[in-house]
Amino acid sequence: MAIDVRPATEFDDTAAVIGPKRPTSNVCFCLSYRLRSSKENLALVGPARGERVRELCAQTPPPGVLAYDGDEPVGWAAVHPRADTAFATSRKIPHVDDLDVWSVWCIRVRPGHRGEGISHRLLAGAVEFARANGAPAIEGYPVDNEGAKVDLTMAYVGTRRLFEQGGFTKAADTDSVINGFPRVLMRLDLG
Repeated sequence: MAIDVRPATEFDDTAAVIGPKRPTSNVCFCLSYRLRSSKENLALVGPARGERVRELCAQTPPPGVLAYDGDEPVGWAAVHPRADTAFATSRKIPHVDDLDVWSVWCIRVRPGHRGEGISHRLLAGAVEFARANGAPAIEGYPVDNEGAKVDLTMAYVGTRRLFEQGGFTKAADTDSVINGFPRVLMRLDLG
């Protein structure tokens, strides 16, 4: 299996990984953290969520990266400048310094492709995408689960171990908790 990670510029491929089964659903579509305004996030319902993602895929830089197995999209990582995300004003996720860091906050692998190391490839692809776009550093906010099982619906933030294996180090504690586990701020200098 040769996994290739590319910028998420193709909406249909992006929707195949993070879109709802029913286009009228009001589920995340990975917009919850990407949009700076919770008001905008709540206002986007049904197909409007997909249309917003379509717009983001057409922007430079696009909203993340996709992992492909051949021509099939099998995974997604949301990665973007922190200043353009809800993390810019988060009261629970601290700012370590004033660098214009990028954030990676969602890593998703499609069912049937899990357990194949794709999340590691996605994280590495997100790092390379941020580096190629001039990011001085990249952060993630995974759970510090100490090896305990994380519910799949909450595993999208990643684990501390995944980020450590990707070369990140812990830069700070946070006040955020997901699935009963504390989240930590993991960081990788790209300079």
